[in-house]
Amino acid sequence: MHTHPLERFWIYLSAGLLVVFAFAVAFSSLVLGIEIPGIEDQAVPAAAAGEYPPNQGWIRELAPGRYEVNMMTRVWTFDPGEIRVPRGSTVTFYLHSADLLHGFRIQGTTVSLMAIPGQVGKVTYTFTTPGEYPFVCHEYCGVGHHLMSGRVIVEGN
Repeated sequence: MHTHPLERFWIYLSAGLLVVFAFAVAFSSLVLGIEIPGIEDQAVPAAAAGEYPPNQGWIRELAPGRYEVNMMTRVWTFDPGEIRVPRGSTVTFYLHSADLLHGFRIQGTTVSLMAIPGQVGKVTYTFTTPGEYPFVCHEYCGVGHHLMSGRVIVEGN
């Protein structure tokens, strides 16, 4: 059967792109260690019992320079809306949504998560530079979306 040269070109190009994409996925998971979060990653922090309820926002100091933040997102608000930590602190954020799909992006950092109802997002970041780091919802969640913000204040010289 005869195949037109241009059709053959597009078949080879498509097959080549599939090989490149498969290589990129294999390289990123095997060499770079990038993983898709599984059900075992949907854990509430260990402090979520007693004085630290999992359905409320709170900040907890684990050790000097190490903090946990249980961040609750609800329609057009973050709880807690303001987080204060000293310079050099490593903060682990646990992100929950009580109602809708929300986003959590701390400006000036690499922190960016999706708050999906029924799931817990987790990210850890070390704040080395003092200052104010605003955070916003980066997923449209309704008419008050533009009001959904807060800030991390890193104190120190």
